[in-house]
Amino acid sequence: MSLTKETVARRIREAFQGVTLGKGVGLFEGQGLDDYEDASTRRAYRAKDEKDDWKSIPVENLNLCYSSLSFFDAEGMRFHLPAFLIAQLDGILRVDPVFHLTHMDDWAKSKFVLLTKAQRDAIRDFLILIQDDPDFDFNRPHIKTALANYWTSQIQD
Repeated sequence: MSLTKETVARRIREAFQGVTLGKGVGLFEGQGLDDYEDASTRRAYRAKDEKDDWKSIPVENLNLCYSSLSFFDAEGMRFHLPAFLIAQLDGILRVDPVFHLTHMDDWAKSKFVLLTKAQRDAIRDFLILIQDDPDFDFNRPHIKTALANYWTSQIQD
């Protein structure tokens, strides 16, 4: 079966259904970390972060806080990543989350330790879908390496 944007988006939605932020780093909170804001300011940013339904995060906020991808912990990444991936598939994201899925040092891998097999499979499907897309020519070698060395490996739930 060939993958389509619709199929991959459905798999992402299903795999990440019900995921909440928990104590993870929020979208605006991550931006505060990037900007070296003090603890009080970061708490104020976190207060306005979506914590319960990643599907309700406006794409404008994803575009505004794109650097938060670098500052998420495992809970923050699990909560926000599906929103970034769906927006990418919809063609409305102005940032590229692919770097964070393909440059897999130990720090990057630590952000994915909470993913279930279904979530990992959905991310793998996303990468398989985009790897031959001309818009991702620059990323293609990194996508293929990440698929071969990380996203295709068998991780138990």
